[in-house]
Amino acid sequence: MENSFIHSFIAIPLIGFLLSLIVPKSNEQLLSRIAVLTVGIQFFGAIFFTIFWISNGHTIINIKEFSIYSTPGYDFYLDFYFDHITLVYLFLGSILTLIITSYSRYYLHRERGYKRFFNTILFFYSGFTIIIFSGNLETLFIGWEILGVSSFLLIAFYRDRYLPVKNAVKVFSIYRIGDVGLILVMWLSHHLWHENISFFKLTNAHLVSEHLEAHSWVGLAISLLIFITAAAKSAQLPFSSWLPRAMEGPTPSSAIFYGSLSIHIGAFLLMRTSPFWEHQTSFKVFLVISGITTAFIATLTARVQSSIKSQIAYESIGQIGLIFVEIASGLHYLALVHIAGNAFLRTYQLLVSPSVVSYKIREQFYNFIPRSLTIEDTLPKRLENTLFILSLKEWNLDSYMYRFLWNPLKNLGKRLKFISYQNVILLFASTFLIGLITLFYKDSLPKTVSNALPLIYAILGFIVVIKAFTERNSARLAYTLIVVNHLFLALAISFNNQFKINELIWYLSGIIGAWICGIYLLSKLRRQNEWISLDNFYGHAFEHPKIAIIFLICCLTLAGFPISPTFIGEDLIFSHIHYNQFGLAFFTALSLIINGLAAIRIYSRVFLGPHLKKYHDVAKRSA
Repeated sequence: MENSFIHSFIAIPLIGFLLSLIVPKSNEQLLSRIAVLTVGIQFFGAIFFTIFWISNGHTIINIKEFSIYSTPGYDFYLDFYFDHITLVYLFLGSILTLIITSYSRYYLHRERGYKRFFNTILFFYSGFTIIIFSGNLETLFIGWEILGVSSFLLIAFYRDRYLPVKNAVKVFSIYRIGDVGLILVMWLSHHLWHENISFFKLTNAHLVSEHLEAHSWVGLAISLLIFITAAAKSAQLPFSSWLPRAMEGPTPSSAIFYGSLSIHIGAFLLMRTSPFWEHQTSFKVFLVISGITTAFIATLTARVQSSIKSQIAYESIGQIGLIFVEIASGLHYLALVHIAGNAFLRTYQLLVSPSVVSYKIREQFYNFIPRSLTIEDTLPKRLENTLFILSLKEWNLDSYMYRFLWNPLKNLGKRLKFISYQNVILLFASTFLIGLITLFYKDSLPKTVSNALPLIYAILGFIVVIKAFTERNSARLAYTLIVVNHLFLALAISFNNQFKINELIWYLSGIIGAWICGIYLLSKLRRQNEWISLDNFYGHAFEHPKIAIIFLICCLTLAGFPISPTFIGEDLIFSHIHYNQFGLAFFTALSLIINGLAAIRIYSRVFLGPHLKKYHDVAKRSA
């Protein structure tokens, strides 16, 4: 019976999402009823199951389902897990999503994207459910990817405007860092345990301590990667600047994503993996310092915000920083209570924020009250002014991210002007052919050469995808270079002894199909609209919505989204990177970050934003 309930909790949101896809967009009432009914069934099912679970001893439930892909040294299997952490997040998710869907029925009435909104909310809730019930990192990664894409779609909900689309890409870029951080966690965990370990096995303290004693530095590296993944998703330092920019979406989506559920998933990851890092004192000290620093900076920044949504966003960041401190201190029950309280409060604040703004404006006219003294007024004036300016600039977090991460990549891409659509086949096909010949005669090469070849081809793939990310002239060239990057990564991993041809086909099958389909769609648009470059937003989803959906699916396939074998293929290639090949792992991970960004950037530039043709209504750039 327990297994049936767990399966039902996973299946109900997916069924609701699939049903919402086939409902006509003109039938608002049926769309909203499906969403409310889906989440309502989940909520009442959670109440019944909680009573049943507690009455039967509230023991941990672990269900290993089936292997999606298995080899002698690798097994990608689905695993589901239920304990008190899952229970709290299940109730949070069902109650708050039920509130949001009920609120959105009237808030978005007659909105042009009404169907798109409810599709995405149910899609998000499916990913959220998979995460909280996940029993291993592979299953969690499926839901993690769904959350990232649904977040991008909801921020860019007003897709005919410049700022929502631009900020959606910016947020997706941070999410992508967290995604690949999770892949690296799986890679190192595979080498540490020699299997895809489940969360249930992590509760075995003797097993964990035995492995950590022999590989303490690997354990610390895994813990730091877990922190990067959690910090990126929960907007902790140094990734805090994306959260206020994510508020470009509708108020209900801001409430459910960045006020209540998605923003607390980083804390969920830390609690779920805590049996692994809880005995690493250095990491716990680092986590406490990071949480306190984030809370301090976010609180000061929130106090100077002129937008109510931005103020709520930074207040939420500060509270999650304190939650990270509680988790690091082992106070998990307190952290769960804190998560629930913060989630309900921020949801309420965001839902009433439109009304509060109008109320406060009226209050200033008729009942003005001078500002009272605050704690900042007791500080020396120079320090007070310094803190004010730093907070006003959001502590330059966004500019630092550009200066030290994105701008160096863009500057490198600008130096690759010699790569054009005409010579890409000649230039890289010949390089790839040389690599295949070298691979065939690998055993006859000197040991130092054969050991260096994987890193060389990984670096070539990285250079190619940098060009794809920075290309501004040709959409077809950028799209093709993403595929070339995947080919070079596959070739680099093929030099490792255990990588077999069937695994190579599994990885590249979705990539090749997505490239053929995507190039056909871009060529079709080019015939109708002359030239398509990447120096502007063209908004072709307005006139070509079906092409936009198909092309989005192609881009998600290239980015490794769980709709094609590429998703498992990315984890598969990391399982074949050897324990000591840190350079290969680094450039492969960096390539996967950037090729996902490049694919989403192409989709955004071609299909989102203000429409190119001026005989349509076009939103102002500042809208």
